[in-house]
Formats: sequence, structure tokens, C-alpha cells
Amino acid sequence: MLIDKLYSSKTDWADKIPRVFTYSQLRDRLFAYRHPKSDRLNAQQITVQCSDLRCICHQTFSEIVFEQNFQQSEAQWLEQIILLTGINKEELQKVLQERPFTTVHRSIRDDLKQLIPLGWLHQAGQGKYQYLAREELPQLPTQLEADSSLPKLTSLASLSHLSEQQTWELLRVLESISFVQPNLSSIIENLWEQIADSSPSGILHRQDPQQRIFLHLDYILSPQMQDCVDNYQEQIEQLWHKPPGGIVQFEYWIAATESKVKITVYPVCLHYVRRAKYLSAYGIDPDGNIAWHNYRLDRIAGDGVPPSVANRLKVLAWGDPFVPQELKQMWHTGSLPTPEYIAGELKAAWGFNFYFKKELLILRFPVDFAKWYVDNTTRHSTFLAVLHDQLPQLIVKNIPDEQEREQLLKIVSQCPTEDAYYIAWIRIGDINVLMRLREWRPNGEVIAPLSIRYQMRAEAEQEFKNYQALLG
Repeated sequence: MLIDKLYSSKTDWADKIPRVFTYSQLRDRLFAYRHPKSDRLNAQQITVQCSDLRCICHQTFSEIVFEQNFQQSEAQWLEQIILLTGINKEELQKVLQERPFTTVHRSIRDDLKQLIPLGWLHQAGQGKYQYLAREELPQLPTQLEADSSLPKLTSLASLSHLSEQQTWELLRVLESISFVQPNLSSIIENLWEQIADSSPSGILHRQDPQQRIFLHLDYILSPQMQDCVDNYQEQIEQLWHKPPGGIVQFEYWIAATESKVKITVYPVCLHYVRRAKYLSAYGIDPDGNIAWHNYRLDRIAGDGVPPSVANRLKVLAWGDPFVPQELKQMWHTGSLPTPEYIAGELKAAWGFNFYFKKELLILRFPVDFAKWYVDNTTRHSTFLAVLHDQLPQLIVKNIPDEQEREQLLKIVSQCPTEDAYYIAWIRIGDINVLMRLREWRPNGEVIAPLSIRYQMRAEAEQEFKNYQALLG
């Protein structure tokens, strides 16, 4: 519909909107004068506040499509759309009664952005769009792609209350972390738009304010690999917003063995953790079991190494024979795993690998070190300071193995009572927890679990040997 408004000979938009335009200029032409312009309002609030019933926000799909001088009969149009899309007549009739422009402004901004890669508009600078000459317009397809992309999702509140200086600073911060959530580009686009609209003649010709805020994050991927990971992320997000969802299948690199395994899982949620993006999923894990696992998106293997940007996950319908029977049963009974379950497990113990066994962690620090590097910091909700006198009771209550319990009681009895002690529940074997414990060396002592205490000791002994060799 936007394409029709922009290029149809029935409209006079070309005379009313500059060849290079911003969203605000299109908005003022598209909607009635009294249509709310605020980005803070939701769709319902916008419709209620728009008092002009002739505004496009009040019109149904049918009223917009079959406006006067429409060249096809309604029956012809319906037949063609059904042929192109495969939608049944009943669903199409429901769509025709919807009001497509009863929406928030960011949705239409996203639509404009989507028209650029499709060849219907040119990007004419940050927040600016340009008409194409009629001979440059793409040819309409004779058949729609089955997996045509959905518009990218955004979560954009109004930023119009920010000063220009604040807008510049926010732009720089968002641009530095846009790799975490590619859909931040829509927010960035809106900020550039606001700056362009507030500048004389919409031109950014004055000197940028000096940058004072910097954000440094480790992200170890090459631009090519980052594009590939973003593609995987986008495909997963589209699957979640396209009922009834489905199962994803891919080959996955196992770093320890430098080999690939086929993974078939139900994707549940995405995380950015310590320099990488992960998919938490339930299904056939790398060991061939039905279980939870976290998968690094950059280790999803394609036809080449590294994967090409064009690689995509294979999506399986629920009736596919490769979908594990347990997952099919969970789908039929409405008991598929949820993000809420993962959130609960992450809250129960410190560690990203929420499906690992949890055990009690006991740490000892010199008081001065704890004062500056441990106290008043947030590690996990179970990470707490305790007194030395409390440790025996905690060990007796939470260590079921008798032999380990006796060893820990002996160790604690020999520890200085004036030192600082902390406890937490951790996931045994979680690399993120282990890396934090290593960073606290040599000031932090792991008392429990004994398995980690022995590991820390072995690593320290190896480090000593390394440096001893250097000293001759």
C-alpha cells in the first residue's frame, strides 16, 4: 500500500513530498492533520485520539485497496491474491476487514526500511529516502517466495524528549552495541531522522558534538561471520513470530573434537554472553540425547568454513519425520519448553549452562581485597557474604557426600576467622564461572566444591611450573 501511495498516478504525492524525504514528511502526507504524531502512543491510543474519520488509520484494507478507479474487480483481485499467496478465501476476507494503518509510527518506519533492499526506494542518507524513476522500479514477482522475510521487530519508544547532545551520545552507544541485537538499527535510523529533521534544511552540516561516552565490548567475530550470525538470529526470531513455529536443524562444530554433529532442536531463547551469541534449545544435543544445550551461533556449520552469509538454518515442520517424537508430543500437549523455565534455572544457580548440576560454592578472600573487588558487586542472586562461624552449618546442610563433607569441615576449621567468606550456588563445569574464579586468583581461594578446588590447585601448580621455567 505504501508503494501504491508513493508511485501510483492516482495520488499527487510526488508534488507534495520532496524526491528526498524523511519519515516525518511522509507521515504528514499519509495521515490526516489531526492524527497523533507521538511515538509514545500505542496503536489503540492513536486511533482513539485521531478524530478525523477520513484518516487512513480508520480505513480498512478493503477500503484502501478498492478505492475509486481501481482497475480490477474485487473478484479478480481476490483470485489473483489467492493464487499468488496460497491464502484461503476466508483468511483473506478477515485481512480485508483489518485496519493496516492502525499502527504505531515505528512500524511504518520499518516498512520504509524494508523497501530499500527490495528496490522500491533508495537510501539517501541517515533517516532519508529517495523516490526511484519509474524505469528503475523492480518488476513485480509472478509468485511469492514461500519463506519471504517478515519485517524486523523493534522496540522503539519516543526519543523526541532528548536534547540534540543526548541524541548524539545515544546514537554512538547504540551503534557500538548494534551487533548484539541487529534490530537496533531501526532505533538508530530513527535517531538519525530526528537529527536530520531538527537541522536546517535537514542537512547535517555543522560539526558533530565531541564524543565523551565510550562503550567497549569484546566481540571476536569477523564482519563476515557477524553477518552470518545475524542471519541465523533473524531467522530464529522470525520462526518465533510465525505460528506454529517449528524445529531447527543444523550442523554444529564441536571445538574439543574439531568435528561436526547434526543438531535437531526446538529453539527457546537467545543470549549474548561473554563475547558470543548463544541459542538455548531443547532436543537432540551434541551427545545424541534429548536434552538442553546452549549453542554458539558462530559455531553453526555451513557448507564452508567460515559459513557464508547466505547460509540458513533448516526449519522442520512439526510433522517432519526428523522431529524427535518427544518434541512432537510436547507440541501436541502444549508443554514445549519456555524461556520462563530457563530464567528460573538461571536464577537458581550462577552459570550460563543452566542444565548443569548445581553445587554450593564457598570462597575465601583477604578482607582488603574483598572490600575493593567483591563487596558491593552483583555476581548472582545466590552470591552472599557469610561469617566464618556459619560455614560448618552450611556444609553439613548442603554437602550430601559424607567424605567430602568431612574434608570441607577440616579445611574450614584451619581458615582464618577474620577473612571474608562468600557462598553461592553454581553450575559445576560452567566456563563462565570458572573464568571468574580464575580472575580472582591468587587472592581468592575456592573451598568448595572440592572438584573445583582441586582444579584451581592443579592450574596454579601448572602456572608455577611455567614461570619457574622462565626463571631458569
